[in-house]
Formats: sequence, C-alpha cells, structure tokens
Amino acid sequence: MIYLDHNATTPVDPAVAEAMARFLKDHFGNPSSLYPIGRQVKELLSGARERVACAIGASRGEIFFTGSGTEADNFALFGVLNALPERDELVVSSIEHPAIMESARYLERRGVKVTYVPVDSFGTVDLDALRDALTPRTALISVMHANNEIGTIQPIDKVARIARERGIPVHTDAVQSFGKIDVDVDKLGVDLLTVSAHKIYGPKGVGALYIRKGTNIHPYIHGGHQERRLRAGTENTAGIVGFGEAVRVLEEKGKKERVRIEGLAETLKAGIEAKIPKVRFNGHPEKRIKSTLNFAFPGLEAEAILLALATKEIYVSTGSACSEESEEVSHVLLAIGLKPEIARSAVRMSLGRANTDEDIAVILRELPGIIDKLRKITAFNPDA
Repeated sequence: MIYLDHNATTPVDPAVAEAMARFLKDHFGNPSSLYPIGRQVKELLSGARERVACAIGASRGEIFFTGSGTEADNFALFGVLNALPERDELVVSSIEHPAIMESARYLERRGVKVTYVPVDSFGTVDLDALRDALTPRTALISVMHANNEIGTIQPIDKVARIARERGIPVHTDAVQSFGKIDVDVDKLGVDLLTVSAHKIYGPKGVGALYIRKGTNIHPYIHGGHQERRLRAGTENTAGIVGFGEAVRVLEEKGKKERVRIEGLAETLKAGIEAKIPKVRFNGHPEKRIKSTLNFAFPGLEAEAILLALATKEIYVSTGSACSEESEEVSHVLLAIGLKPEIARSAVRMSLGRANTDEDIAVILRELPGIIDKLRKITAFNPDA
C-alpha cells in the first residue's frame, strides 16, 4: 500500500498508541475528582496541555482541548460572536475548510453578515479586499494558515497586523500547517488558533483551540467547570494523552522528517510534470506546504484517476476528506479561477512519514500510463 492522503488523516504513531494503551490500562479516574486517582489523570492532562502549548509558543492556560479541529473552529467563531453582540459581521477567506465555511453559512442564516474575501490564482488571500471588508461591526476575521487542498500558506502575520489596527480579533485554522511548518502564535499575531491530533500521527477525536489571554469569548459547550468553564464535559483523557505524545514525537523527529518528506514531494512533482502532458499544478509555487501536491488532469474525472490508482493500492484524494462524498466542485479550486471541468479533474497527493523513495518511483511508473489510458477512452480533448 502507498498512502498519499495524509492531509485527510495520518496513521497513529506507535509511540502514541503505546502511551494511550498504558494510560487506558493504568488510569480510569476522572480528572475533576479530588482524590489521588483523579489527580493523577489531571496531572497527565496538564502535561499534554503544556506540550501542545509549548509547540505553538503559547502558555498552558491558553490551550483548550476539544473533540476535533472542527469543534475548535466552531468554538472560535460562535464563542467570539456570542461575546460581542454589538458586532454582527464576520470576515473569512473564500477557500476555508468546511468547518469554517459551513459555520459561516449557518451564521448568515442567523442574521450575521459574512464577507468571503477572494484569493488570487495561487490561493493567496487578497489583503486589500480583506482590509476593505472590515467595518466597526466586524467581530472576527478567520483565515486558515495553510489550505488543506492546495497547501498555499497565507500571510497570517499581515492579516493580524491589519486586524490590530481596527481592534478586531483573528482566528486561524492551523490544522494543516501544525507539524509541517513552524507555527508560533506570537509570530503570527493571532488571538485564536486551531490544531488537531490526527493530522500529526495522533488519535482522532481530539483537537485544541488556542485562545490568547484576554480574548473576549463565551463558552461553547455549557455544563461543568472543565476547560476553565469554556468547554464543559468530561475530557477525552486517553485522546489528550495521545495528543501530547504525538507532539513529543513531533518535537523529537519532526524537522528531520519534514526535510525528507518535502524532498520526496518535490521529486514526485517534478516527475509528474515531466512525464505527463497537459497537467496543471494548483497552489503557490513557493509559499505552500511542500508535502501537499494538487494536480489537475484536463480531460478526465478525478474519481476515475483515484479508482484506477486504488487498483494499484495507491491511495490519493480528490480534495477535502470532509467533502469527499459531495458531488460539488471544490470551492477552493473554483476560487483560484479553475473552470468546473478542470476542477473536477484535480487530484490531491499529500505525503507523510511512511512514504519512501520506492513509493515515488512506483507512482511515477504507474500514473503516466493510467492518465494516458484514461485519456484515450474519454471523449474530452485536452487540446481543445
């Protein structure tokens, strides 16, 4: 098997699985309990919180665990807007993850004015348009750090600088950048930031929201006193411990692996462009997550390519895993100016720790023939 869909999810690192297994075997206490077995679990959660905080340059008290990256995104949007009832406007980019886009559309139905800021042909947000979208009623700006489909990295520090001039908080979804490039909340200048465990070889079902101290935000889930009363509910203790261990592994071998993976991706990109005619690369040529490759193959349907590769046990994606079953054309690819028929031919390949030089060689041996065969049997003429 050759797995090239790490942006969708990553396999759990063996050290993470072992840490979670030990925890489940040795600990069952509720971290809210005052007696020893509860306090032991509380200490383990605090340790995981400290690891996540240090990894993004935050303090432990600014990290709030959630059930997923999607929940953290919802927490940021709804929490800030509920805390600022005198402001009823939201600004987001036009290529956000569905966790932001669907939340924004829901808020629109509830009377919030949402401005979707356009991007250029590389997927970079238009800063002038963003600046023009801001008004005294803008409650929050949410622009993702790196796009999940095309990998383009946004100039979040510049977004934050514009926002600070107006006194507007900024949220960024860093789910796809955390673990792949440096993420530092102070360098980015953001007030809220989302991360997720299962994108960094941790377990599914646990994410975190960074909330800068002093940010005006209301609770997202009401109930007990967990997560400083901002996100009630008994914590996913095993998942949080796994998240902390995934961050520890990331600190131990992340940079070395990043260089290796980026090298594999560049070899794959160069090989596809050299071996396959009429191929279009989508995303910024430089300012992007290098392990994310998005190619359009005009004349074909992405699903046909995906299924043909799957017969060779090569697994890729047609876009966001959160919208894979939808028949809609990718809003990201439409936003960068692709025609619908070209957008429907796009395939995403996202590399990770398990990939090897041999994997790349196999793909470059198999993919050109698959594309050539599919083009011969389609009625679409790529030269037209």
